[in-house]
Amino acid sequence: MGSALLLAHLCMHDLADLLSEMEMNRNKKLKHYSRLLKRQGIVNSWAEKETSGLIKEVLPSGSVDSTTKLIFANAIYFKGAWNEKFDASATKEYTFDLLNGSSVQVPFMTSKNMQVVSAFDGFKVLGLPYKQGEDKRSFSMYLFLPDAKDGLPALVEKVGSESRFLDRHIPYQKVEVGDFRIPRFKISFGFEASNVLKGLGLVLPFSAGGDLTEMVDSNVGQNLYVSSIYHKSFIEVNEEGTEAAAASAAVIKLRGLPLPKVDFVADHPFLFLIREDLTGTVLFVGHVLNPLAN
Repeated sequence: MGSALLLAHLCMHDLADLLSEMEMNRNKKLKHYSRLLKRQGIVNSWAEKETSGLIKEVLPSGSVDSTTKLIFANAIYFKGAWNEKFDASATKEYTFDLLNGSSVQVPFMTSKNMQVVSAFDGFKVLGLPYKQGEDKRSFSMYLFLPDAKDGLPALVEKVGSESRFLDRHIPYQKVEVGDFRIPRFKISFGFEASNVLKGLGLVLPFSAGGDLTEMVDSNVGQNLYVSSIYHKSFIEVNEEGTEAAAASAAVIKLRGLPLPKVDFVADHPFLFLIREDLTGTVLFVGHVLNPLAN
């Protein structure tokens, strides 16, 4: 009888120790999870601050876990006022044709001023310069508009496959415009970019032997690799200018014979980019499929 009680006492003691150990492990996991959430929150708060609140969550839930050792983050914020603002009272709704054959009613901005436009084989390019900032940099937004309503995929293919395509198709001269309309639009976009980069041939940083020692000043760098790359962007274009998550502009004028009026009506999908014109550096690039869809 005494040995049975002793055995029961020992079993209860072992059970108590087991439960205590489980509670300690649970607390450790909760504390670790709390630290992970804090790291994620720090990065997201930094991104929100650096982009003036436009991008609030660059790291989504679950992107940081117990194997995360380092987080590299960068942000770019652009807000530029047009060199020549659009008159908001002249903005009216017109039809914008979508790639699927349907259409939507969209607010279009317009102007009677001369514009920086060039016509090429199968597409036109509009340059909208921003006001000059305090330094020598000169920024412009460029809209690449295919002639065909469904011509955007072919135009994007050209941009990506032909050497120096953008540099060879930048307009410089102001011309008289006939029918001139561009839509207001706002775009917010985010995705995990590692598979896209691997598809482009950038494989080594994502492999176990990625060796990030030149990025990380530690022996641990040999064992580190890039697990994920999260990208988020935001851009808004209206009568005042552009806000994207630098300001400026200058137009190089050429003397010559008067050119005929050019129509530029962006009423179907088009490509856009923001470029620093002195260096040719592209800060943002994207396409508008539906100006009403964020």
